[in-house]
Amino acid sequence: MKNIGQVLQLRRKELNITLKEVENATSIRMVYLQALEDGDSTRLISPVYAQGFLKQYAAYLGIDGDKLVREHPEHFIRPPAQEFAYGIGTLEARGNPGAGVKWFPNALWVALFALLLFIAWYVARSFEVI
Repeated sequence: MKNIGQVLQLRRKELNITLKEVENATSIRMVYLQALEDGDSTRLISPVYAQGFLKQYAAYLGIDGDKLVREHPEHFIRPPAQEFAYGIGTLEARGNPGAGVKWFPNALWVALFALLLFIAWYVARSFEVI
C-alpha cells in the first residue's frame, strides 16, 4: 500500500493540489486521503471503502484506479470474519443500580391522577352537576 500512496502523493504534488482541495472535489475526508497516501489501510473503514476511495482519488488525479487495484489486490482483501461462540452463562442479566426505583414516578402520577379525578367528582357533586 506504501507504493500506491507514493504514486498518489507524487501525482498530487505534480499537479500542485492540496489534500483539502482533493477533499472538496471528491467528498472523501482528508483523514482517509492521508491514510491512502501513507499506505495505512488500518485507518480506512474497510477494504471495500479503501478500494472505492482509491479509485475515486486516482480518477481525480488522472490515474487509472482500476489498474492500481488490479496490480495490488492484496491490499483489498477482506479480513476473515470472527466467530463468536456464546456459551451458557455468557448471557446473564446485568444489574442496574436504578432499576428498582422506576416504579415510583409512575405510581406517583397514577396517584395524582386519581386525586384529580376525586376532586373533580367532589366539585361536580357539590354543585349538583351529577
